[in-house]
Amino acid sequence: MSISIEPIIYGLIFIGVLVIVEGIYLTVFGRSISLNSRVNRRLDMMEKGTNRTEVMEKLRKEMGQHMQFRSIPIYSILAEKAQKAAIAFTPVQLMLLMGALSVMAFVGLTVGTQTSLPIRLGLAVVMGVGGVFFWVSGKAKKRMAMIEEQLPDAIELMVRSLRVGHPFTSAIQIVAKEVTDPLATEFGMIADESQYGRDVGEALKEMAERLDMQDLRFLAVAVTIQQQSGGNLAEILAGLAVVIRSRFRLFRRVKAITAEAQWSGKFLSGFPIIALVGINLLDPNYYDEVLDHALFIPACLVVAAFLVVNMFVMRMLVNIKV
Repeated sequence: MSISIEPIIYGLIFIGVLVIVEGIYLTVFGRSISLNSRVNRRLDMMEKGTNRTEVMEKLRKEMGQHMQFRSIPIYSILAEKAQKAAIAFTPVQLMLLMGALSVMAFVGLTVGTQTSLPIRLGLAVVMGVGGVFFWVSGKAKKRMAMIEEQLPDAIELMVRSLRVGHPFTSAIQIVAKEVTDPLATEFGMIADESQYGRDVGEALKEMAERLDMQDLRFLAVAVTIQQQSGGNLAEILAGLAVVIRSRFRLFRRVKAITAEAQWSGKFLSGFPIIALVGINLLDPNYYDEVLDHALFIPACLVVAAFLVVNMFVMRMLVNIKV
């Protein structure tokens, strides 16, 4: 009984694509930016001799460059996630990277498999674009989780600064210096823009929309209302910090409660594909007798449609908003 190793080769090539993307990013931009580490990147750039204006312009360009290219069909699937991840690759570099990885995947498929040319071309494009997409998605998810975790502490630090008599702009500057990245650089940008006369509430609102984070929207609304109507901003922010921390705690509880259902959904969605690969590995000729049947292709399409619907339904069942 012959065993086909082509599915294994497909998986190894896709893993290789992900490793190459991370390796290129680490080589070009360095480990600290690629992992959004605890190093305050804004202050690090200023300590190396770059003046505040140049730092602000560079960071602003990085933060907003990806959404400018979302009209491009292929890049539109990456733009929002790349913006949230603060990827230092420019959109052009990411698209060139997708093309280069697709070519490398095609070469690997040509050397390691004997599939037809159209299938190799299709799989190469899927691996090149999909590899970059999964890599960017992972970076965005990790960065957003870190910002959500840092935000309550940052707001409480602003509350303490306001209670000892500092103005709100100074409180933001203190947060930008005392907390760690990725939130430090975000607040540092707001502090720098306020020095050049931009409204702090407007800058906070733009950051909340760019990161698409509800807690930051609450902060922007609280600051804007206080600027227009007055009131004790320290007490407002103290209450907001309590609410955000409570929501974060509740979110963790919901995540723990729904973890089993999430993994069940992933298993149910992936098991048919794993079973198909396993059958082809153990018996490559298992489906030979039905390949020529008129209903074989329609049945495959129906099964694929049910798998896609299953993934969406399972995600809806366990995606509880907090």
